[in-house]
Order: sequence, then structure tokens, then C-alpha cells
Amino acid sequence: MSDSSPARFDVVVVGAGFAGLYLLHRLRGMGLSARVYERAEGVGGTWWWNRYPGARCDVESLQYSYSWDPELERDWTWSEKYAAQPEIQAYAEFVAERHDLKRDIRFETSVDGAEWDEAAGLWRIATSRGPAEATHLVLATGCLSSTSLPDIPGRDDFRGETYHTGLWPHEGVDFTGKRVAVIGTGSSAIQSIPIIAAQAAELAVHQRTPNFSIPARNAPLTDAQRAEWLARSAERREWARANTRNAIVTTLPQKPVLEATPEEREAEFSRRWESGGITFSAAFNDLALDPEANEYAAEFVRERIREIVKDPATAEALCPRDHPIFTKRICVDTDYFETFNLPHVRLVNLRETPLETVTETGIRTSAGETPYDAIVYATGFDAMTGSILAIDPVGKGGRRMSQAWAEGPKAFLGLLTAGFPNLFLVTGPGSPSVLTNMIVSIEHHVDMICEQLSRLAARGATRIEADPQAQEEWVAHVNARAAATLYPRAASWYMGANIPGKPRVFMPYIGQDEYRRQVDALAAQDWPGLKLSAGRTASDAAAG
Repeated sequence: MSDSSPARFDVVVVGAGFAGLYLLHRLRGMGLSARVYERAEGVGGTWWWNRYPGARCDVESLQYSYSWDPELERDWTWSEKYAAQPEIQAYAEFVAERHDLKRDIRFETSVDGAEWDEAAGLWRIATSRGPAEATHLVLATGCLSSTSLPDIPGRDDFRGETYHTGLWPHEGVDFTGKRVAVIGTGSSAIQSIPIIAAQAAELAVHQRTPNFSIPARNAPLTDAQRAEWLARSAERREWARANTRNAIVTTLPQKPVLEATPEEREAEFSRRWESGGITFSAAFNDLALDPEANEYAAEFVRERIREIVKDPATAEALCPRDHPIFTKRICVDTDYFETFNLPHVRLVNLRETPLETVTETGIRTSAGETPYDAIVYATGFDAMTGSILAIDPVGKGGRRMSQAWAEGPKAFLGLLTAGFPNLFLVTGPGSPSVLTNMIVSIEHHVDMICEQLSRLAARGATRIEADPQAQEEWVAHVNARAAATLYPRAASWYMGANIPGKPRVFMPYIGQDEYRRQVDALAAQDWPGLKLSAGRTASDAAAG
């Protein structure tokens, strides 16, 4: 049953992940009325849905946590170097309970549409619980929350069990004694395959594109490690924001790999490999810029794959060669390559034997049909724009976001899109987002949104919009930074290449340190590119 009349708020937020939770806390502190709508049954966003076996964050847990409340750091104890999904989701619950956030969140509620009412100066929002109205609408929908299921012939004909890593059953899945096929070798596959292999009687990994992966070297955290981090966490976080491209505390590279001796190259790559994790990418400072430099890192990882995987043909098939290393988000694994040494695990190289169709009982490639009891689609997400365009807000003049973004997403600072007043994006296209520690980027964007709301109130304005020319210049700047690197050489989800028909545009901003400098410069100039104006508000409209 839906409400009979629209609920009215200063701000409506879509999504109760880490962005929505922090934003709700900030909005309350500003004295604004706010409502968060969340389609899941609980908080956590992507960590609510992604419960596939082995799901973990690729940023160390001590850093993948909020910085805005020091008491949260002191009172929450991470158990491992890389936290698993249940622990991260429990952390989100802990934050929500600690700050009493759930009373302003409506769970199991989808936002199905939103339309800007120019005359009333408000957003009219359609939800599964009924209509709502708000002066401001914030889409905190997440960059990796809209799952992508490939359009494979016969996909719906399969009579066995079917799963997607991004929509995993909350009760878990037992593959004991079953013949299992995994389709995809991205991050979720690389994390889940070793766990599935430990249960399944047979496991076939269907790979079209091999991926680079670095061992996590995960381990329990000691009390001494936690205490050492807490003693300097604020200082280290601030340093990472100011000095690193990804806002992750690490040892910065000291030189280009092309200036290193063979011995120095081997020693530094080996040190980073043994340490584990995505900071392998910071071994030298030219790895994402120069093809020759990049190849040194890529070949180092290929050599490790050849050392680990016993069958030479399988090892070679697992060695990526069609994209520079680091141009897709580097994967972090525990025993992924080792899994292919197990007698009941095999690699199906779809480059050699293309997948033709899914049948009622299994999968047919050009080499023939194989029966399976379960198929796991580890095929990723419609990243960065999928969840926004699923709502497809209607802005000024009846223009939809899908029309405004027909040639690729455009957003000033990744924060606002021209023609959509009072509509904010959290870590939207054109911001560093997925190239960083996401919680750091989330906090930055939430703080920026709240700063703009404060500016509106201080100046007696009610509307904020991105200037179209400033937006075009920002998009050009984002593209220029990408073009100066090797990133566009990969058919990655950064480019939307995993979604048929999606415009090929490099979506994130490279370098959160430079992004912050750009933002600070704009703030010092009183935010050129953001237009404030007066107009009617939701309260005015309610009063008639």
C-alpha cells in the first residue's frame, strides 16, 4: 500500500551504503530534513548484495573505514588485513546503530523515477512506497551496484542452478559434489573461484579475457598492528589524501622503472609482490604512463603465473596480453592461480573454443557440450552509470539523464549535471571514485555536497546547477588526463566496454590528489561553474 500524499523533505538520498549513511549524518547536523530510500533490507550498499564466496575489499580494512568519527576507529576492531564481506557489512550496521541512522531510512524501497518540477522548484520522486518530494535529490547509488548479466544465447533455458556474484543468495550456496561452471574472470570470479573449487566435484572456469592479479597476503591483524595504526591514522589519512592518486597509504615510488637497473626492478617488484595487494602498482612512477615501463611489470606478473601454474598451456592462457597491467583495476587474490593445479579444476579458454550457447543441461562451446549442475555468472556491473540511469531522472525541459548522457556521461566534478538542478551525484562520472579508496572519495563528495547546501542557505538561494560550458571543460579535462596514460588502451568497465552499446568513454578522474587541488582552486574562486539562483522550494509548494 502506498502513501496517499507525497512525503516532503529538504533532501532525499537514494542508497544506504557508505555514502548514504555519512550523508544522512551530515544532513542531520545541518538541521535539514532527510529521507534515505534503500532497496535492500539493510545498510551497506554493495556490501549488502555482494555475498559471493570469498568477497573481500581490495583496500586494507584499517584504511577502508570512515575517518569522520574517531570513536568509530577506536570502538570497531577489524579482524583481518583485508576484511571479508560479512565484517564490512557488520561495520556498516555498527555505524548505523551508533548514530541512530535507521529511523530516517526506508528499507526495501526502490526509487523508480524522479522528475524536476521547474515551477515548484522541487524533485518529484516515485518510490515503491509511494511518492515523495524534495528540494534536493542525491543519488548515492554506488559505482558498482547495477549487475550485468550477459546476453548469451540460451541463458534462460538452463534447468540447473544459476547465480550472479553480485546478487548472491544471502543464505549461501553449497556446491558440494556438484559440477560448476563459472563464466568470467574479473575480480569477483578471482575471489570466489578458490572457494567454489574447495566444494565442487568439478569446476570449469570459462575465460574470455585473462586478468592480472596480485596475491593479497591476507592475515589476521594483531593488537599491535591495530594500535600502531590508531596512533597515527589521522596523520596518515591526511598524507594519503594530499600525496597519492588513490588515497591509500603506501610507500611512494622513488623513480621510473626505465631508470632502474635490472636488479633494482626485480628487487622492488619482488618486495611489492611479497607484501601483497594493489600497492604493487606503486612500485615505480611510470608504470601507467609508458608502454615499455608497463611491460616490465606485466612480464613480472606473467612470470609468477608461470611459476605457480604447473601446466604450461594453462599458465600461458592465464597470462594477460591484450591490455597493459593496471589499466583495469588490479585484482587481489588468495590462491587463485594455485587453484588451476587442482585435478578437478580446468580452464575453458573461450578465445580458442568460443561459447556458443547455454543449453538446458550445460554449456556448449565450439569444442562441444559439457553438462553442469550450476552456472555462476561472474560478469560484473554496469559501472558508474548503471544505477543512475536505472532511475533515469527527468531534468529541465523534460530531458532525461539518458538523453543528456547519450554520448557518454557528463558531470561537473562528477557532482552535478547541467540541466538537472539540485541533483547531486556521489562519486559520479568525472570524479576519482573507483580509482581510489572509495570511502575516502565518498567522504570528500559528501563534504562537498554539504558545503554547497550551506552556500545556498547563506546566500538565500534555493537552486544550484552546473554551468554547461564549465561541464564541457571539465569533461575535456578528465579526457585529457586519461589520454596521457595507458588506461584507455584497455577494454575495461572504466570505459563501459563490458556493456554492449554503452558509449566508450573513460569515466573516472585519474588522480584524487590532483582532483582535490582542482576542487580547492575552485573553492578559492567561489566555485565558478556552479550557478546559484533563487526560486520556489518544496516548502513553498506545500504552502501553496
